Amino acid sequence: MTGRQKIESALSADGTPEIPAVICYEGIYIRDHWDQLTSHPWWYQYVPDIERQMLWRREVIAKTGQDWFVLPFFYSREDRENLSIIPQPESVFRFDRRTGKYDKLIKPQIGGWSESGGLHSVYPHHLAETKDEIDDLIYIPPDFNPSRSIENGRNDLASQLLEEFGDDLYPICHVSSPLWCTYQLWGFEGMMTMIASRPGLVRHACQRFLTLNMRAVEEYVLLGAKGVWIEECMTDMISPSAFASLSVPFLVPLIEEIRNLGLKSIYYFCGNPDGKWEQIISLGADAISLEESKKGFIIDIESVVERVQGSTTVLGNLDAINLLQNGTEEQLRAEISRQIRAGRRNGGRFIMSLGSPVTPGTTIKRVRLYCDLVHKLEA
Repeated sequence: MTGRQKIESALSADGTPEIPAVICYEGIYIRDHWDQLTSHPWWYQYVPDIERQMLWRREVIAKTGQDWFVLPFFYSREDRENLSIIPQPESVFRFDRRTGKYDKLIKPQIGGWSESGGLHSVYPHHLAETKDEIDDLIYIPPDFNPSRSIENGRNDLASQLLEEFGDDLYPICHVSSPLWCTYQLWGFEGMMTMIASRPGLVRHACQRFLTLNMRAVEEYVLLGAKGVWIEECMTDMISPSAFASLSVPFLVPLIEEIRNLGLKSIYYFCGNPDGKWEQIISLGADAISLEESKKGFIIDIESVVERVQGSTTVLGNLDAINLLQNGTEEQLRAEISRQIRAGRRNGGRFIMSLGSPVTPGTTIKRVRLYCDLVHKLEA
């Protein structure tokens, strides 16, 4: 079976006879391991030239060995005709012939740190506290047409990737849950304060983010994606009742829309799911993905399989630090084998994955070993 066939089978009611291997958040992996993954300079990520984009992407795919890949939107044809990358000894610039403007490109920092050493986070100067303010910040264009996202050639790179890799690898795209999207509106403190004190306002924001998410999924269909990864973060820190009223009512229609459009949904709940298991399983996602045991909580894959009882596909949650990065090959092999056995008890509705992104300290050889072991091991 190809990697794509394995994932398609794993996401079906019948399960898969051959377990696929994936890593979550390949963009983070590429950012943190660029110099190990490709021979090309970092600014190739930004070149408006499809063939040079394909050069570095081929190297990443070949060295990683996983069974899916993220499908990207790209520069429009007009942009590609007018933009150029100009590397200088000390800096790299993107030049726009239409405006004569030079934009300095910043090399992505390993681990996601900013140039100043601080964490990327959201600290709004003003908290939106009315529906009108939220409407201004979450703009919903009235004349949406999903075909516009590809009419100008923004799907040309995706089409090339699908032509070259689409038969072997499963193409996915990402969205955030509507509630998690409110973090970008209010930041952490504001998000938590609003959930506790202004739930009606939170629901209003979530409804607008849901509309945007549904529109994004319509565009992903035209892009050629087959699966949608739904990220849910920080909601392990809210009560089950708040999760039930502020997240579930927006996740259910999003997941239904993904299914209606012929795609599969993978719901990733970040953090401790205790108190929310029934709600997570009842969402109806085609697959659920969970973190590894850490931060004082335990998520054992065998217990997850016992809970879902074959009702949905389960993604593995291999420990990205203690096993993938720091474990011996024997420990890695043993845990992969244990998780595969659990997945087979889920009727083969199982995809071997990591509980969290690959760490900067993990070598690409370890990631490839992980993928190869999954492909070779028998339960």
